[in-house]
Amino acid sequence: MEPLRIHEGLVYPLYRANIDTDQIIPKQFLKRIERSGFGQFLFYHWRFDNDGNPREDFSLNDPKYKGASIIVAGDNFGCGSSREHAPWAVQDYGFRVIIAPSFADIFKNNCVKNGILAIPASEEQVQQIVKKAEAGNYNLTVNLEEQVVTDNEGFELHFDIPAYPKEMLLNGWDEIGVTLKYEDKITEYELAQK
Repeated sequence: MEPLRIHEGLVYPLYRANIDTDQIIPKQFLKRIERSGFGQFLFYHWRFDNDGNPREDFSLNDPKYKGASIIVAGDNFGCGSSREHAPWAVQDYGFRVIIAPSFADIFKNNCVKNGILAIPASEEQVQQIVKKAEAGNYNLTVNLEEQVVTDNEGFELHFDIPAYPKEMLLNGWDEIGVTLKYEDKITEYELAQK
């Protein structure tokens, strides 16, 4: 995974509460076994009509959000089933950060395991970001080391993150990467067992 230390990106506002994992990546697209290629199906039923044509009335299809890498959303983002495909789709589409008032626990944990930073924010802070992002061309800078989100207009959002997920994201480690930090000790142990 790519380390995430300081990320600057265009903000995409998706202010809806209770966006569940089936809306993030519908079940019919869960047949792949690799982690890549899911981005094309992100929010599929919202982005496309029954014939597979892009819906003009869904904001992610608006050219002003092309290349967005930060989602700001409503309460309880990622609820529903525990499918890890949901953060795979979010990440594969190009999003590195999600800001919302709250997240489903399993989804939030799966985000960390896949290099996505899920930042909790107050409803008021989310509303401020949404309003600016709806106008388009709104960027935020996310500094994971300092645990702060800023814009160039004086907005600041300080957030908490436990040390373990912070270390994983800063270093671009998944759980296997964390285990490999101890490769010398593992090898030493294995050799001692012979």
